[in-house]
Amino acid sequence: MISVKEASMVYDNGCRALNKVTFRIEEGEFVFLVGASGSGKSTIIKMLTAEVRPVEGRVLVNNFNIGKIKKREIPYLRRTLGVVYQDFRLIENKTVYENVAFAMRAIGASGKAIKNRVPYVLELVGLIGKEDCRPVELSGGEQQRVAIARALVNNPRVIIADEPTGNLDPERSLELMVLFEKINELGTTVLIVTHAKELVDQFGKRVIMINKGEVASDQTGGYYTYEEE
Repeated sequence: MISVKEASMVYDNGCRALNKVTFRIEEGEFVFLVGASGSGKSTIIKMLTAEVRPVEGRVLVNNFNIGKIKKREIPYLRRTLGVVYQDFRLIENKTVYENVAFAMRAIGASGKAIKNRVPYVLELVGLIGKEDCRPVELSGGEQQRVAIARALVNNPRVIIADEPTGNLDPERSLELMVLFEKINELGTTVLIVTHAKELVDQFGKRVIMINKGEVASDQTGGYYTYEEE
């Protein structure tokens, strides 16, 4: 569960990135977070992952209070989240299997748990048969699927995807969104940060639009255009 109430963020240079933002995402929801470049979307992701803290208001993520979270608690917060980045962030000299297994090893999972979980997740994202490939041998869409598998492998409560289709063509982008929908149907909360209007409109999900650091709209059914200046 994510609860953001009257949250504001001001960077050290004086830039006010967010101004009294309020929204709530319940367990099991599928939500698009949209807005123009510089609208505050990236700051929201940083706040949800405790890279930054609100200067005002309250942010709760899976029962962690971001404004009051202790440094030693941040890794435990992040274990409840799976974050997918536009640039994939794969380890180039490791295979698909090793990239995904690495995320489990990082939290101390046993060899048996890794052996059981990694093939399941690779099958879920459609990468069976690619286990021994390295990232350079994969298409952009396949690399993004590896990144999704890595985010999923520790069974997070929430998946946050930051512009996951930014480097993909329309057909691969649609396939990826269908995959996120499948992941959501299995019970994981999904938050997709994007500006891909046509893609958002195809899915009819809840859309939170950010404009100039504020929530401009929060509705279900499509990308609700706000006059961007």
